[in-house]
Amino acid sequence: MSRSSDAGHFFQTTSALNETARKDLKSKNTSGDPIKLTSKILAVALDPHNEGQFYVAEAAGTVKRINVKGRKISASYTGPTAPLTSLAISTTSNTLFAGCWDKTIWSWAIATRKPIRQFKGHTDFLKAVLVFTLEGKEVLVSASADASIIVWDVATGETLHTLKGHTRGVLALTLDLTERDVKKDSVVIFSAGSDREIRRWSIGISSAFEIDATSDVASPIIAHETSVDSLRFDSDGDLWTASADKSVKCLSRNRNWEEDTKLEHPDFVRDVVVEEDGGWVVTACRDEEVRVWDKASGKLHHVFSGHFEEVIGLLLLPGQTVVSVSIDGTVRQWSLKAPDLAKAVQEAEEEKLGTAKEKEPEKQASLMTAEEEAELADMLADSD
Repeated sequence: MSRSSDAGHFFQTTSALNETARKDLKSKNTSGDPIKLTSKILAVALDPHNEGQFYVAEAAGTVKRINVKGRKISASYTGPTAPLTSLAISTTSNTLFAGCWDKTIWSWAIATRKPIRQFKGHTDFLKAVLVFTLEGKEVLVSASADASIIVWDVATGETLHTLKGHTRGVLALTLDLTERDVKKDSVVIFSAGSDREIRRWSIGISSAFEIDATSDVASPIIAHETSVDSLRFDSDGDLWTASADKSVKCLSRNRNWEEDTKLEHPDFVRDVVVEEDGGWVVTACRDEEVRVWDKASGKLHHVFSGHFEEVIGLLLLPGQTVVSVSIDGTVRQWSLKAPDLAKAVQEAEEEKLGTAKEKEPEKQASLMTAEEEAELADMLADSD
């Protein structure tokens, strides 16, 4: 007996049907010059070898490299049969890494697209990966829903360190480049997870430990009420965080990571990037929108609409362009150049005014002649 997966063959509430119809209608829009892929997109990363390309990780288990100008897929990396959640690209060994739901990190030779090895050690989904060189050795760092962080030797595939401290899944990792300039034999990595904690780690080849900015006793940064999904440093070394508590925050390095700016959203925030040339902060939200904020004032400047499902990730390209990816399977590009952004703001205002005008009730045409209206006016005047 065959089984159908068509939603139309199952009972659905009116609200569910309306939502499906809304998304179907919105999916036809061309805002952001969309590139449509075949499955949900869960991560995006810049190609460090070519500024005109970037990689996306799909729920179908494929990594695709996309050429921006050509608007085409220039390479595909296959092998996994489970969703890929995170990406990292090595400029040293020309290797592509992807964290997977199958609890491993996959790796491919970028040039040949052939799988190299799987890094096995986590006991739950992979959520984030980082790769860098330390003391001449290439190091991979991975974070998982199993609440652990593992440091790997890329060349051998062996585990160098396993870091524990988070009590729930670790969702994000970022390398503190400011600290790396100071220390030559170690790096500092920040991690964040669904336990709402942000932790700091000193990682070397021979040792790794959790650190604190002001004392010898490790303690996490608590800036949000719930899960932290993204961590990004700006050019000043301050930390920007995106959270499921519906906010993005800037934590000041000079004030021991105290909150400096808070950007409030109507839904979970999945990612944040800082575009320094124009002074913009761009955020990705579960409500399908990409928002542009003034970094200096914290005021909302513009909302880019186009995605019809949750926006998962953001990527900055040279030339003041931000790329957004969504579980709607589309990649969209938005210009942050002053003239283009001003035009987008103006068009949004005109559309808003047009929609408001359409909703205004039309004045019903009078059913009386001019003489009858004059007679009625006289009668009303006599009754006063």
